[in-house]
Amino acid sequence: PYFGICYGMQAAVVEYARNVLGMADANSTENDKQSAHPVIGLITEWRTASGEVEKRDERSDLGGSMRLGLQEARLKPGTLARELYGKDVVAERHRHRYEFNNRYRTQLEDAGLVISAKSMDDLLVEMIELPRAVHPWFLACQAHPEFLSTPRDGHPLFVGFIRAAREHKVNEGVAGGKLLKEARA
Repeated sequence: PYFGICYGMQAAVVEYARNVLGMADANSTENDKQSAHPVIGLITEWRTASGEVEKRDERSDLGGSMRLGLQEARLKPGTLARELYGKDVVAERHRHRYEFNNRYRTQLEDAGLVISAKSMDDLLVEMIELPRAVHPWFLACQAHPEFLSTPRDGHPLFVGFIRAAREHKVNEGVAGGKLLKEARA
């Protein structure tokens, strides 16, 4: 199972762009300001399809270029995220400057990346996942679910991830044990 949080989601998007879309130089502008394919960038660095810089300021997001605090997101029906939360709208805490670059949204979705949650205004990608036919449990979020998780009340994403890891371990153990016995024979 894969569960990416904040930079983990950004790294997953970069990886997908590089290895599925063939954009070898895809990157985050945090790591490469000159990237030909900045699939992750500051909101203030986003460019529209026509090449114009998207205008954002301190009124657009709390903290100017930083997204802070509790933010609502709408979950896509039929996704792992929707299944784990058990509801259509969630509120998660954020603390980050870099975001999924919407200029690449259509290309990435057309290549199979599932955008499983977006901000209420549909402008920001909040969660991504891979279809289960491609990967049994792959989910990443821009927010920080650890801020809303406690030992007594585990966050749905952590509970789901731990459950998936346990199931994988059990299944791997069965398959691994069988393979080990065959190798020894």
